Amino acid sequence: MASTGAFTAVTARRSFDKRVEPEVAPPVLPASNGSTNITDKGKRDWPLSVRSYVQRSFAEENILSDVDWKEMEAKLKQVISQSVAAGTLTSEDWDNLPLPQMMIREERRRGHQLLISPSPPKPEVHLIPSLRETNETNSKKRKSTDLDSADGETQRVAPWNQSKSRNVFESRITYPEKHSRNSYSPEKGTSKSTQKLDGRKKRFESLASESSSVRPWRSSATQEALPKQAEGPIVGRCRDLEKKYFRLTSAPNPETVRPLHILEMTLDHLKKKWRQERNYFYICDQFKSLRQDLTVQRIKTGFTVSAYEIHARIALEKGDLGEYNQCQTQLRALYAQNLGGHPTEFVAYRILYFLHTSNRTDMNDVLADLTPTEKQDKAVKHALETRSALALGDYHRFFQLYLDTPNMGAYLMDMFVARERLVALCAICRAYKPHVKLRFITEELGFESDDESARFICDHGAQQYLEERDAGVFLLTGKALNSFDPALTAASARPDSKAYV
Repeated sequence: MASTGAFTAVTARRSFDKRVEPEVAPPVLPASNGSTNITDKGKRDWPLSVRSYVQRSFAEENILSDVDWKEMEAKLKQVISQSVAAGTLTSEDWDNLPLPQMMIREERRRGHQLLISPSPPKPEVHLIPSLRETNETNSKKRKSTDLDSADGETQRVAPWNQSKSRNVFESRITYPEKHSRNSYSPEKGTSKSTQKLDGRKKRFESLASESSSVRPWRSSATQEALPKQAEGPIVGRCRDLEKKYFRLTSAPNPETVRPLHILEMTLDHLKKKWRQERNYFYICDQFKSLRQDLTVQRIKTGFTVSAYEIHARIALEKGDLGEYNQCQTQLRALYAQNLGGHPTEFVAYRILYFLHTSNRTDMNDVLADLTPTEKQDKAVKHALETRSALALGDYHRFFQLYLDTPNMGAYLMDMFVARERLVALCAICRAYKPHVKLRFITEELGFESDDESARFICDHGAQQYLEERDAGVFLLTGKALNSFDPALTAASARPDSKAYV
């Protein structure tokens, strides 16, 4: 009887290649009722239809540039694994089943439709029954947790590579260079957690570099469908004179933007409509649409200045300080480029507007920027004199200027003239006692008639102090002062200028 040594026999090394690929044990798959045979060593004889499906998936003519290789490989593994789990590996029609890259593109398209419409139509896609439940979750926006799970799935061995020997289809597949994130390197002296952090950092760096071309929540198919925006401004192709205003939520579409020559015709059309119909809500909506088309095309010419000036004047006439402020802000930037227009007219409006809002800080900035030439302009000179009269408390001079306001400044002065009339009434009640004629108040405070001045006094709680005599109607100033003080306090509250922006 032969004796055995106290050692374990090992196989001699036959290769001097330092790199030794570790054998990866195939994953344990559920037993199927099909005709596939599983050997004792864990090998699986895949049906010819499955092998043909894998071969077509990796064929060069079927590769899509917008679908990552790892993502397609994970999808293919998911399709085959779920078919094995469902027991339909042999009964599934693999010849007519969509390729994994087409499934991925379809899922992206459905996810984009969910973002742009409340109830998009669901396309009919022939999928394995077990895949229909997972398509809903795959079509949603990808999150950081989804990136981690997808990265972990791609590290598993695909079903067609589970055999130890290479099959006939592997020559058609190009494998990327393998880098194990969890491998421990004694030379570097780093731990597994450090390796994971480095891998995560590299992955997000690659995502950040790709985000400039394709956004995570927008499929590549949608990106291909959208027209590529040029580096410069767009040029509109719309021919409609009238167009409703819609706030932009995405890049402007040239098909819905009117070019410059159409906008010039639109402005003439809107001026005629305003003179005929005087419908401010319609005109304001059309002017906002016109201004939007000018902005998206970056048109800054004399026509742009004219459009903003006309809209600002209409807004002043209707007392819409919100739209007036928007036009005034843009006009300041356009006037700085010397594009023409009427800058001194709107400087005067700006001074009167700051008198209305009692904004002394911005008023000082406007006064500091005035040039000697602008100070000689009639409208600017009138606005400066109005400011001086208010600063000095000279209500007599103020109401003389109020009755002789150039351009459309009277619309701005109407917004604070009631406040100044209360100030003047309080001063008259203190200076003239025991009474004054109502006609005197009418002339001093710029009323058009005695009825208008009497109505103003009654509206502010002093109707009982109006007394009719043989010589006319008198206001008992000694008693009426206490009625005007509360109204003056309420009217002198500084208006919220931000409410008009």
